[in-house]
Amino acid sequence: MTNNEILSQKAVSTIRALSIDMVEAAQSGHPGLPLGAAAIGYSLYSSNLKFNPKNPAFFDRDRFVLSAGHGTALLYSLLHLFDYNLPIDQLKNFRQLNSKTPGHPEINVTPGVDSSTGPLGQGIANAVGLAMAESILAAKFNRPNYKIVDHYTYALCGEGCLMEGIGNEAASLAGTWGLGKLIVLYDCNKITIEGSSDIAFDEDIKARHLAKKWQVLTVEDGNDVKKINQAIKKAKADTFRPSLIIIKTKIGFGSPKENLAAAHGAPLGKDGVLATKQKIDHDHPAFFVDPKVYAHCKIAGRKGAKKERDWKKSMAGYAKEYPDLYAAFKAETAKKVDIKQVDFEKIYAQFKNKTISTRKASSIVLNALSKELPQLIGGSADLGPSNLTVLADESSFSKQNRLGRNIHFGVREHAMAAIANGLSLHGGFIPYCATFFSFSDYMKNAIRMSAIMELPVIYVLTHDSIAVGEDGPTHQPIEHLAGLRSMPVLNVFRPCDGVETVAAYEQALSLDAPSAIVLSRNDLNFVEGASADGAKKGGYIVFEPSGKVDGLILSAGSEVDLCVRAAKELSGEGVGVRVVSMPCHSVFDRQPQAYKDKVLLKSVRARLAVEAGSAMPWGKYVGLDGDYVCLNEFGLSAKPDALSQKYGLTTENIVKKMKGLIY
Repeated sequence: MTNNEILSQKAVSTIRALSIDMVEAAQSGHPGLPLGAAAIGYSLYSSNLKFNPKNPAFFDRDRFVLSAGHGTALLYSLLHLFDYNLPIDQLKNFRQLNSKTPGHPEINVTPGVDSSTGPLGQGIANAVGLAMAESILAAKFNRPNYKIVDHYTYALCGEGCLMEGIGNEAASLAGTWGLGKLIVLYDCNKITIEGSSDIAFDEDIKARHLAKKWQVLTVEDGNDVKKINQAIKKAKADTFRPSLIIIKTKIGFGSPKENLAAAHGAPLGKDGVLATKQKIDHDHPAFFVDPKVYAHCKIAGRKGAKKERDWKKSMAGYAKEYPDLYAAFKAETAKKVDIKQVDFEKIYAQFKNKTISTRKASSIVLNALSKELPQLIGGSADLGPSNLTVLADESSFSKQNRLGRNIHFGVREHAMAAIANGLSLHGGFIPYCATFFSFSDYMKNAIRMSAIMELPVIYVLTHDSIAVGEDGPTHQPIEHLAGLRSMPVLNVFRPCDGVETVAAYEQALSLDAPSAIVLSRNDLNFVEGASADGAKKGGYIVFEPSGKVDGLILSAGSEVDLCVRAAKELSGEGVGVRVVSMPCHSVFDRQPQAYKDKVLLKSVRARLAVEAGSAMPWGKYVGLDGDYVCLNEFGLSAKPDALSQKYGLTTENIVKKMKGLIY
């Protein structure tokens, strides 16, 4: 063997040893994947991945997503050896409070992590979004002699990611779109937590992906670094199809639990670690790294740093030859979206005194924003004509047209949301995606990942209540607002009219967090007291009685106008009731206490929450003395007016409830 081959073997053994040392030190974690896939990780970082460990945010770097996020000890071992700012003390602190080595990969915590992963299959869909982003920006900005966007997206997955429906949905879209710079490395060990994967998963993965228009390659020995490198090289050569490389490995390689399900998710124990290290020819104390291995691994990082320097030189030439394109590239890929260029006042003016459904208002806003914000891109899960999310003057993204800004995700809500996360992770995009609100549960895990990663993805969720009518309970969201409002970081907007809809988008574009904009199918009256400035505070006074305030009505969305009418009727009877529109609870909760106390008078205990959804989110506002006109049961198939009568969403019932609270 050559000296380089000897060092390569030592590096692979070191990756395995560090991984099991981390799990043993934490007394928790997953040793099976790192032991089995160590050579895959080494091959990727040593010979194929374009990266600069001294600048993990290098824009034209290759992206790597550990879709099988439980194998995070492998990733941390790689990042440490390949010279990222992840010192050995952080490896020793694996899975501990405030460490840079949490139990599953997290962006903004560990340098070199391109996506937070853990829920299986999400990472594959993120990778599709990342590869999609690269293809769009390359088509938009590359010019002869200037490939300023030219990188690959890699994902490492296991059987679990491929079993999950989201992985299948994402693979289907990747093939349809011809994302040739997406390479998925499949750690094929045929073992899951319950035993052999054949008990639940014996399909022909190769045939499945070939049918989806992927290139499929196989490496028979997952320890053969040379063969893995050859397969990756061949994958790169096919620029028209995404590639799946099936790499046959042994879970827990070298350990007493090799090829056993028991290797998946538990420490090997002191004796098991010792036996494993002897088997892999790394008979050293915990966290030992041969200085020669460090030096060997640093070579790849130095090559990556040179590639970044070359890229910067190319960018300098590009700036001189194409100054307008360069300026556009810098603006569109900036970390923070500049919305000062958007004339929001002009957009707001379109909705003054206008009766319109908020989904139609949303369509007008999206199309106006698309003229000013070239980063805006998105689509629907085959519901564009119903969600009204199509950008009228834009083409559709496809393998033939990378510049299309309308994305047709097909009936694939799971993958759609996670792909939107990938677009956001990459940089250069303001992604939005849409479906019926009642189907948002299909996207819940990806929405949750948006929140965990603080990605400013916009979720457009239409058909927001029982006003959907005859479609019945399967299409009438009841508990969904409560579920999404309970999610940390996510901002849920339910606007009452066109003005509040514009405010929702303005806020969504201003926040470093995901937003869900929940919209009506039915037309809504312009609410006379509706205020853009108030809506941007999350809650504000939309109707004030002329005299003393005897009670408060709190509402959001399509029920606000109903509440204002009820308050006016009560005023005619000498009962003073303030109506508070609360389009976004989380934004309101972040306001100064003085403002919140001014809107929700502490002295007024007669409070009524009105919304065509679960009462649960309103309890903290109405208190023990308050009451609700809400829905705590599934709807029925009937005309909207009949349903409003049945569930008490009427002026008459609101007046009656309010009087009962006051008197």
